[in-house]
Amino acid sequence: MGAPAAERKGLRASQARAAFERLLALADVRVGGNRPWDIQIHHPGTFDRVLGQGSLGLGESYMDGWWDCERIDEFICRALRAGLDRQVRNPALLLLALKARLINMQSPARAWQVGQTHYDTGNLLFEAMLDPTMSYSCGYWNDSATLEQAQRAKLELICRKLQLRPGMTLLDIGCGWGGLMRHAAEHHGVSCVGLTISREQASWARDRLRNLPVRIELADYRDFNADGSIGFDRVASVGMFEHVGHRNYSAYFRMARRSLHEDGLFLLHTIGKNHPGAATDPWIARYVFPNGELPTAGELCTAAEPDFVIEDLHNFGADYAPTLMAWLARFDAAWPRLREHYPERFRRMWRYYLMACAGASRARDNQLWQLVLSPRGAAGGYRRPLA
Repeated sequence: MGAPAAERKGLRASQARAAFERLLALADVRVGGNRPWDIQIHHPGTFDRVLGQGSLGLGESYMDGWWDCERIDEFICRALRAGLDRQVRNPALLLLALKARLINMQSPARAWQVGQTHYDTGNLLFEAMLDPTMSYSCGYWNDSATLEQAQRAKLELICRKLQLRPGMTLLDIGCGWGGLMRHAAEHHGVSCVGLTISREQASWARDRLRNLPVRIELADYRDFNADGSIGFDRVASVGMFEHVGHRNYSAYFRMARRSLHEDGLFLLHTIGKNHPGAATDPWIARYVFPNGELPTAGELCTAAEPDFVIEDLHNFGADYAPTLMAWLARFDAAWPRLREHYPERFRRMWRYYLMACAGASRARDNQLWQLVLSPRGAAGGYRRPLA
């Protein structure tokens, strides 16, 4: 006779735990250890769930309170540096990759989903988490000690890279809450038009920027200036390209080109990935950025080259980890007043999102690029301003 069902179940559980611990040992992470990046298991099903579902099971089990870790960012960093993500089977990742090949995940019909799911989560949340400029993209920490300094340095760096002068016009594709447009208008005398697919962002920005030469349009980039009748001196897009998708790269760059004067400059700021073909993390796709897709540097350059000359490419991806951890600190400090509006599972989801992304940045699994592009090559050449 075979072993009783309970005995077989216990054997499988012990085998799953042993396999899980062997895997984590490759990253110098221990189950039940006392270091900040060690994990504490509260539910015995965690081992099977993570081994069977990969990153999706890891994130969801954390949301469900099955495990904890003081420094998830360090745990994720160590796991990625050790290549553990390549050793755990992940059916959801394969499905996402297949869908991305067969379906335009960022079609006009789908384009509004990320606004509704993520950016419309509530201005109360983002006001609490972000700095006063309401910048929701990587700060520039070169000479900065605080989040606000890093974000203002980033905004000023963009304006100097674009060589803004009073009287110019700027189109901001994916303008968020209008931080770049406010900075450009107040400090460089520029008139701006911003595009967003988030109703919450549009409402907030229209109210706060109403006394500046700024106009906000709630529109998908593909629908804007379709006939090319409007020309801008400068175009910028900060933290929006991650929602475009490879099937739409050509349409995106054609839109930017038709909206830019012949002697203009276009700055593109985007998170990127190291290797082509890698699908979006399934946990991030489900809970944070639906239909998102990160480009490689090669994909970016190949897509831009038919319409633009690449004047400059600047990588400061290591700056995303301190940005995300600063957002986490502000989120944690604000939670006592946010908890009236969001459940505990949301708190765990949001903390996991911020720390997991910080870990990926620290592991250099993701990058942050700023490209400066011109339609025909800047007259006399282009020089990046000193940091």
